[in-house]
Parts: sequence; structure tokens; C-alpha cells
Amino acid sequence: MRRLAPALLSASLMVGCGPTSAESESPAPSTERQEAPLTTTDVDVAPECQGLLTFVNTEPLSTLSTYLPSDVAQSLVSQRATAPFSTLVEVSAVRGISQARLARIEDGARTLGYVGSTCAGVLDELALSTDDAAALVHLVNTIDSSALYAVLPYAWNGATNLLNLRPFTSAQAISEVSGVGTVSLRNLRNAATQGYALTALIAAINAQEESLWTSRLSQDFDIQDVIDGAHGNGEFQSASCFGIDPSLFPAGQNWTVRPNLATGTEVYQEIEGTVGYADRNEPLPDTLMADGLAELQARTAGRTFNGCFISYGKGPWGGIQVKFYVDTVTGYRILSEQHWVE
Repeated sequence: MRRLAPALLSASLMVGCGPTSAESESPAPSTERQEAPLTTTDVDVAPECQGLLTFVNTEPLSTLSTYLPSDVAQSLVSQRATAPFSTLVEVSAVRGISQARLARIEDGARTLGYVGSTCAGVLDELALSTDDAAALVHLVNTIDSSALYAVLPYAWNGATNLLNLRPFTSAQAISEVSGVGTVSLRNLRNAATQGYALTALIAAINAQEESLWTSRLSQDFDIQDVIDGAHGNGEFQSASCFGIDPSLFPAGQNWTVRPNLATGTEVYQEIEGTVGYADRNEPLPDTLMADGLAELQARTAGRTFNGCFISYGKGPWGGIQVKFYVDTVTGYRILSEQHWVE
């Protein structure tokens, strides 16, 4: 994966560093200093920051109470007894958890060695690696204005303020800009670490008004949710999958398995078709389409993918085609949804 230049790393975010030592009732895990790859999936905790969740899930109440009010610490312990926390969103949903208390959780995790220098910190319920933070700063300082508005289609004021205030020297400064909230910061991180040309193209397509010929694309979806019908609001007709565990299929429906996985060429051609479908419905900028598809081609070339094709009916003359693909090695995923009428 392409690495950022050292100069960019100097612009990375460092927040919430706690004391240099503390006593813990359980052994602290060792944290090795390592190079931090960019986060290429839409998660709210970078791999280098997973220790934040380990800290919350494993430390005893007495340790958590050192960093949080005792009632808040007790709520975390009670919640994790039901199911361990797997995202910062889940942690933030616990009564009494605020941005300031997420920072205290980070203090504890950093002090006890659960995270190291490659975890930059937590901003707006998003845990960034140092490379994520540097990539975010670089993106905001250099992205074309039209692409930035496409990445932030529902945060127009935030995008305008970023353009007016740049250049930025830290991710924290970006997060503090008026109009840039939790969703916007996550969209910017995704664009910075996954490539913003394709992200901007998807955002432009998804911002189109719904019609009888609506197209939608997504790089953020749960396989089981899709199989269970999250992207089909019509009557299920049929489905064909490849490389997907049949135990995930709904009972009593016509799901089949094809023997061969999807190639990168197949994935590219399918998504290219969806982009063209959207362009016919509501013209897209030529440069945006060309750059987005070029990035998609680079992501899919020579790869193999698991996935499914799912068909839904919408009345006697229409339907929905949902197709999703997941890279068998990297986990990169993309989904297309097309509504049609005769």
C-alpha cells in the first residue's frame, strides 16, 4: 500500500496523552511501535487503536473508575457483560459517555499500554491512526472544491468552511470547524484513506433524487443485512451467491450458489454499468466519473470476490437488482443497487 511521506506524518494528530505510568489490577498488554497502514474499511476504530476497546472490555471496575465517574464505569461493565464493545459508537451510546469521557478512556488505554504512538487518538467518535490523521489533513488541504462538496453532500457549510480556512496542520483543527461533525469527519477519513475519487463519485450518485430508475452504490454495508433484505424494498424473487456461506441464506427463499467467484473485471464492469445508469438518469461530471472508475479499476484488477446477486420485484413492471462484492483477501467491498421499470 502506498505510504505517506514523512512530511505528512508530522501533520498528524496527537490527542489525549495521559500520564506516563499507572498501577493496574490486570497485566498491561505490550504495545510494539510499528508502521501504521491506512484504514481502508469504514470502521470507527483504526486497527492501531483497537486497544481502546480492549481497555474498556477487560479492565476491572476499579481501574475504569480511575478514569471515569464510578456510575459511568459501572454502566460500561454492566453493558460489556451482555456483549463486548466492538465499536466506539457502542461505547458512546452508554449513559454518561461524552467526547470528554472518550478522551479519558483514551488516557487510560494509553497509560496502561493498550495503545501506542501509532494510534493518534479519538475525535468525534472516530479513533484515528497517525497515518489516517496525516492523510486526512493532506486531503482537506489539497482536494478540489467540487470533489470536497461531493464527499460532503449533506454538509455544504462544513465543506465551505474547510475551503475557506485551509491549510490545516492537524486533524483536530479540522474536526473543530463549524459544520464538520461526526458523520462528516468519518466521510473525510474514508475519502482520505480509501481514495476520494471513487468516494466522491459514489456520493454524487447517492445524492441524486430518487426516481423510477434510481441507482445507488455503497462501500459500507453488512453482508447479513443485505442478505436479509436491507437494500430491497420489493418482493424477493431470486438470488445467486458465490463464496458466501449458505447458512446465511434466509429459509424458504430461492437462493442458489454458483461455483466460480467474481473476478476484478466482472466487478468493474458491474459498477461501471451502475455508474452509466446513474449518468443517464442525471448527468454526472465526466472528470468525476473517469477518476472514480480509474480508482475502482485499480482496486479490483487481478482480485477475486465473494458476493451475491439478488432480485426483487416492484409491482408487475419494475424491480430492483442488488449486487455486492467482497474482496477475498483485503475485505474491500462494494455494492450496487439499481431500480428499473419497463
